[in-house]
Amino acid sequence: MLLDIHGLTKNFGGLIAVDHLSMSVGEGQIVGLIGPNGAGKTTVFNLITGVIRPSAGKVEFDGKDVTGKSPHILAKSGIGRTFQLTPLFTDFTTLENVVASYYLHPRSGFWDSLFNTPKYRHNEAYALEQSLKILDMVGLSKVKDERAKNLPHGYQKMLGIARALAVQPRLLMLDEPLGGMNTDEITFTMDIMAKVRGLGMTILVIEHNMQILDLCDRVVAINFGQKIGEGSVKDIRNNPDVIKAYLGEQNVA
Repeated sequence: MLLDIHGLTKNFGGLIAVDHLSMSVGEGQIVGLIGPNGAGKTTVFNLITGVIRPSAGKVEFDGKDVTGKSPHILAKSGIGRTFQLTPLFTDFTTLENVVASYYLHPRSGFWDSLFNTPKYRHNEAYALEQSLKILDMVGLSKVKDERAKNLPHGYQKMLGIARALAVQPRLLMLDEPLGGMNTDEITFTMDIMAKVRGLGMTILVIEHNMQILDLCDRVVAINFGQKIGEGSVKDIRNNPDVIKAYLGEQNVA
């Protein structure tokens, strides 16, 4: 497995946000992490990516214990993520936002940049070329020179994915990529996710919109920080605990 979580737990005072959660993500899979509002999904993402430290449990990535490592270290290790509220460089252009993400893996040193060496110029050209390819793949080429703050909501969400891809991740973690989108934007975004998956990317995705299940190989459902179901999409759709969590007990026959 590319990602293994064992007994992950997070307490905020007397509140247990994540309660002994164990799950895994295999190389090349799309795994959905679903649950109602307040289920603890984003907290799980923050624990995996080092935004917050767990109270207990272990996170393993590619066979290595990465529990509590800093976000920038995990990003360098191959974990890229997006956020519900996309943190963009608002005054940067679309293209500049993606290029900036390439500097997580610098190919030039300080003296190269200071003296504008051939190595530095080559690496700058490479970052630009790769950024343009990513923008083309996610359908943002036509707004590459637009400032991020002026982009429509759906485009800003897609720019968040583009920036995560520029980190060159082995595991792409998407936090509600369809949130706030209209029908056309949802269809477009799911097409892009399918295209990314076709490149061999491993994806862990949080989403309220159940259309995301159409892309998933496996689904993990949680509620109040505890796992209430895991399995195929069909298994999850028919799981009475999942139905109850989403719809209420009166809807479970």
